[in-house]
Amino acid sequence: MNRFNAIFERDLRKFIRNPLVVAMSLLMPIIYLVILGNSFQGELKNLPLAVVDLDGGPYAIRVMELLRSLEAGPKTLKVQRVSDQGFAMSGLRQGVFKAVLVIPPDFSRDVSRGARSELGLFLDNAETISANSVQGAVLRALPELTRKYVSVREQRRTYLRDIEIYRKIDYDQTLIPGVVIMAIFLGAMTTGAFNMVMDRFLGVEESYFLTPLTKRDIVMGLVASGLLITTILALIVLFLSSLISGIYLWQMLSLEGLLLIIAVIILSTLGLQGLMFIIMGRINHPRIVGVLGGFLNVIFFFPSGAIYPIESFPAWLKAFAKVNPETYSVHALRALLFKGAGLSAVDVDMIFLSIFAVIAIALGTIAFKRAL
Repeated sequence: MNRFNAIFERDLRKFIRNPLVVAMSLLMPIIYLVILGNSFQGELKNLPLAVVDLDGGPYAIRVMELLRSLEAGPKTLKVQRVSDQGFAMSGLRQGVFKAVLVIPPDFSRDVSRGARSELGLFLDNAETISANSVQGAVLRALPELTRKYVSVREQRRTYLRDIEIYRKIDYDQTLIPGVVIMAIFLGAMTTGAFNMVMDRFLGVEESYFLTPLTKRDIVMGLVASGLLITTILALIVLFLSSLISGIYLWQMLSLEGLLLIIAVIILSTLGLQGLMFIIMGRINHPRIVGVLGGFLNVIFFFPSGAIYPIESFPAWLKAFAKVNPETYSVHALRALLFKGAGLSAVDVDMIFLSIFAVIAIALGTIAFKRAL
């Protein structure tokens, strides 16, 4: 019994003496609830829709009224009236809008005469869930179009011609950018800073004190090795997930697109490697790393837009997404993989990831503890 009590007391003391583990054990379930609960809110909201009115007649005005009602009521759409169709389509390809609704000339005349009338809905089908939600919302509004002006027995039918601006993309394919980013995160967790924690735990780190190695030498060496391993792993995951979901990269990507994808992976890896050094720079037990792993994955992955559109997040989570490096990684990979985009479409993502990587590695070097 005494031996049992000794083991019991020793393990209990080890847990209590680790305040970070205690705090994470208490806070993690609550944080999971807050993050996941706000990242998956059921019906999508605030999806940006650009409307180009080339008609200006009473039925075009009625279309805008119906869309505004969706904006004010269920808040499915966030409607923006755009006068230039070229500007609207450019915004659609850059991800500013989820869809563009074009009201053609003579639309009101065709409706009033009972002729076939059509609205053009251009969809960013690289994000399947958002595209389907916008399409469904607009379709639900159309039956109300003529109800204000025409008697029930004389109802006219207005058709919605939806145009997907990219090739057909299935839902499982839209998850590929998120899968690649998760592979990068796991690689950053299990290389670099994690090896430093294991060396510290096993006492190997003490041998560093017998060498002229500086903090910068140690951090940069571990970052470089982690970068190589993680980049290779991410590329393998990208290739395998593409094959599994039926995408053939050699048919889709140009040399420029492939090089940009590799650049995004490298910058994302460097940023996360630096972040891990900031967080783990003074950790001395792998148990804490295990506790932090799942927590950090939820914090960075789910608010990145990899699964759920950022536009539908509450304001505070949307603000966090704007400084979350994985948000920019997912956006860049999605544009390069599915939209055939070039550097001009992902330049903001690349700039943010570059700045984040430099700052994270610099702070990680400062946070690293080269002492007993």
